[in-house]
Amino acid sequence: MDLGPWEIAIIAVVILVLFGSAKLPQAARSLGRSMRIFKSETKGLISDDDDEPRPQSQPQDARAQAARLREQAALLEQQAAQQPQLSRPAEDGTTISGVPLSQTEHGKKS
Repeated sequence: MDLGPWEIAIIAVVILVLFGSAKLPQAARSLGRSMRIFKSETKGLISDDDDEPRPQSQPQDARAQAARLREQAALLEQQAAQQPQLSRPAEDGTTISGVPLSQTEHGKKS
């Protein structure tokens, strides 16, 4: 269906008669706002799709994350091995984990 200039002019006159000259600017503004809102929402939907990880790259990301976690665990294990062991309570019960007990705490220890 091909609209020529005469058909477009007739449609414009019919719209002008139906809505009147006073309501046409208001209708055009409303249509413009609606178009802007629609355009921004569709752009938001398109950008949301871009943010999601692709299913093909997801296993690679999981493998990379698992490798990083293994490296961090190994580093933490090395740091724990290098730290001095916490001292055990002395035979007389004057320390707990290397912290000396005061006279009032001697009676409270379990």
